[in-house]
Amino acid sequence: MPSRFLQALPSALALAPLLGSGVLAAGEVSYTNDVQAVIAKAGCNLGTCHDNATGKGGFKMSLRGDDLDYDYAALIQDVSGRRVNLFDPDRSLLLLKATQALAHEGGKRFAKDSWEYRTLRDWIAQGAVRHQPGERKLTKLDVTPQKQILVEPAAEVQIKAIATFSDGSQEDVTSQAVYEPAQVGLIQITPTGKITKLQNGEPTLIVRYLNKQQPVRLAFVAARPDFEWMPTQQNNYVDRHVFAKLESLRMTPSPLGSDEVFVRRAYLDLCGIPPTGADAQRFVADKSPDKRERLVDRLMASQEFADFWTLKWADSLRVESRTMDKRGMTAFHQWIRNAVATNVPVNQFARTILAAQGSTYDVPEANFYRAMREPNARAEGIARVFLGTRLQCAQCHNHPFDRWTQDDYFQWSAVFGRVDYKVLENKGVDKNDKHAFNGEQVVELMKEVKFTNPRTGEKLKPKLLGAAELDAQTLSTKNDLKAAADWITNPANALFAEAQVNRIWAHLMGRGLVDPVDDFRATNPPTHPELLKQLAREFVDSGYDLRQIVRRIMTSRTYQLTSEPNATNKDDQQNYSHALVRRLGAEQLFDSLHQFAGIMPEFRGWGPEITRAVQRPGPTNGRKRDTVGGDSEQLLAQFGQPPRLLACECERTDETTMGQAFTLISGPKVNELLKRRGNALGRLLESNATPEEQVDTLFWNALSRAPSPEERTALAKLLSQSSDKRATLEDLAWTLVNAKEFVLRR
Repeated sequence: MPSRFLQALPSALALAPLLGSGVLAAGEVSYTNDVQAVIAKAGCNLGTCHDNATGKGGFKMSLRGDDLDYDYAALIQDVSGRRVNLFDPDRSLLLLKATQALAHEGGKRFAKDSWEYRTLRDWIAQGAVRHQPGERKLTKLDVTPQKQILVEPAAEVQIKAIATFSDGSQEDVTSQAVYEPAQVGLIQITPTGKITKLQNGEPTLIVRYLNKQQPVRLAFVAARPDFEWMPTQQNNYVDRHVFAKLESLRMTPSPLGSDEVFVRRAYLDLCGIPPTGADAQRFVADKSPDKRERLVDRLMASQEFADFWTLKWADSLRVESRTMDKRGMTAFHQWIRNAVATNVPVNQFARTILAAQGSTYDVPEANFYRAMREPNARAEGIARVFLGTRLQCAQCHNHPFDRWTQDDYFQWSAVFGRVDYKVLENKGVDKNDKHAFNGEQVVELMKEVKFTNPRTGEKLKPKLLGAAELDAQTLSTKNDLKAAADWITNPANALFAEAQVNRIWAHLMGRGLVDPVDDFRATNPPTHPELLKQLAREFVDSGYDLRQIVRRIMTSRTYQLTSEPNATNKDDQQNYSHALVRRLGAEQLFDSLHQFAGIMPEFRGWGPEITRAVQRPGPTNGRKRDTVGGDSEQLLAQFGQPPRLLACECERTDETTMGQAFTLISGPKVNELLKRRGNALGRLLESNATPEEQVDTLFWNALSRAPSPEERTALAKLLSQSSDKRATLEDLAWTLVNAKEFVLRR
């Protein structure tokens, strides 16, 4: 038989059933529902296999069955149609390789007597039809249990998956579903959905069937037969939610942190700098029962709070000099700071930025669009910062872990596609760097732009993410940017409020209720969903008041717990049973070192009003270094100051490295600060303080606490017997700034 006829035969057979009428007959196999379930179960359409960028073994498929027509053509027409043998189904390459009757790089995917083999063979024997008449569509996937706590000796749980179709029928698809654990090493899953604990913890797994997926959250808890929940004081609803979960997990929260710990923690979290020794001593000596609440309010009213929380927004909004130039960057930074200082409602703050147009010098917030110069970058950045959503995967294929499709991605990008730039002047030095600008620009909207969907070639209509298309009237009366700004910040948009309170929670608690903070999706559920919802409700009801949410969290007992774990919570990193220890950020450490040394830093190229690293508008990113010497810039980079090239929290890191240790131990910057004449050590030496008083002063200034009796006695003796008291003071100060208590936020 001619090969041309063989290639045409599958298409002809595919048309045959469509010539008749009726519904899918019993025993007939559906390519959409049955064949795709087999392919997914075998793992053929994953990135590690035939969805690899170039496929595997000359065979390429779409990711997780995103493009069924493409996959059908690959199965039927590629390799001269040998993957599917309509005359002898058992000789189909699809079956021979999957059962490893022929060599297969992916190994054996199923046995010859399996349901997978029977399904594929029957489909091929029936003509390998693409569409069946009356074919039902999957409308819903129900998975049980969705969450469950298992206490030892319980170590197993059976997942059950029920599919609901468009004709109202339901089917148990537990054996056909795919089970994907989010963490490695916590659980073992059989192909039929039986889960066995490997170690205690809280694993999340995704149950996937065709184009639907559901998360399952489990908790395997140690028996702890002697565990007894002791009623713990609750300051507000934050504690109610957190402690209820801790009780269910048989964890006892750590005790309340001391005043010394709280005052240092509060200053670092709100102002980005520890308290002076005098401020810390004054707080500890205060016997008022409400002193912690009053401290929070006082710090939130300070200039230091405005400086530090401006830094957080500047990171996310990509405030840097390479794309904005120094003047634009400075103007945008000052605009953000004014908004934080005057407590502008966060929804109004966001709306103004998103709708901004005009000169980047006269309308500072317009610089936001200056850093993202093409539609896809704007779409991705805005989704991450304001909606806590990662979209980048959907640019190449439907999002594998979320509901967003390629069409969603490009229609959302089209909302920001008319943004254009009138470059009034560009005095950039590097003419080869197309992203570097130095001069005024005007952000404006082009009158009309035609966008085509790269997947279909059709004209794109702007569409809000997960919402309706923008109609012509909306575009003519409000324009794309204002429509998007209003929709994103509307109280009805729960995702905006939840994303913002989640970021606030992460800044104060060390990790988000949804973590990472810009990865909201059904398959990455929050650790405390009801707490997140209640915080978001309060945020909206308060008029999007940043300070009210900060106050709510910091006045909870949960926030004030010590960082020292106990026997029941020592392995906990996500339920807030104790404070999470983390390293100081780059600017925090830089400013803390200068405050302790009693030296005002100088920043070349900036005015005298910039007295702390946290106040600098942004990094120089390749331009002339703006600090005195290279040591300051190196220290900030060493400790994770981000270049702000991405709208992502991931750029700033609080990881610890050997390089950081060497910078503090033997770096020139620390040595210079401690040895400089006229610094705090010199003034302390010139005072009439006794050795004991000198030790006390150093400890309070460095660690926000008094030395222990043993520390005071030993170090005072060392000072009194020293022949070079200045050198001894420097050595003692060096020891304190290298202590974990100084470098870490506890």
